[in-house]
Amino acid sequence: MADTLDSRHGTARKIWRWLLAIFYFVAGVLHLASPAPFIAITPHWVPAIPLVIALTGMCEIAGAAALVQARDARLRRAGGIGLAVYAVCVFPANINHMMIDLASGHGLAGHGLGLAYHAPRMVLQPLLVWVALWVGGVVDWPWAGRAPQD
Repeated sequence: MADTLDSRHGTARKIWRWLLAIFYFVAGVLHLASPAPFIAITPHWVPAIPLVIALTGMCEIAGAAALVQARDARLRRAGGIGLAVYAVCVFPANINHMMIDLASGHGLAGHGLGLAYHAPRMVLQPLLVWVALWVGGVVDWPWAGRAPQD
């Protein structure tokens, strides 16, 4: 049975839902197929790092699958919430990655990616949380109460 998840924002929400799902699916596969880069940026205080990386990959894939299935709005909602929580939980690894790269002083020419990569990544992390919640149908902010523009 069809639901009304896309009725307020129609095509835009659906497109962003698919884009986010593809992004997380690819990231999840990379976590499982090539965990070394993710292990390298994970803070040392995280226990059982290889296991955590594998589990995060599975969570990304599961969240992506939940977002794109068409039958159950509650499952899409759970996927959106799960991916939003995931984005908050991996933020320490993103900070650690930035600190490692900036301390290396190599920038894009060496192994570090530099501030031009990391600064936008840090600023956009809250946006990634919001997008997961919006495409999952958890929030309508900032459009709540407005007529759809699609």
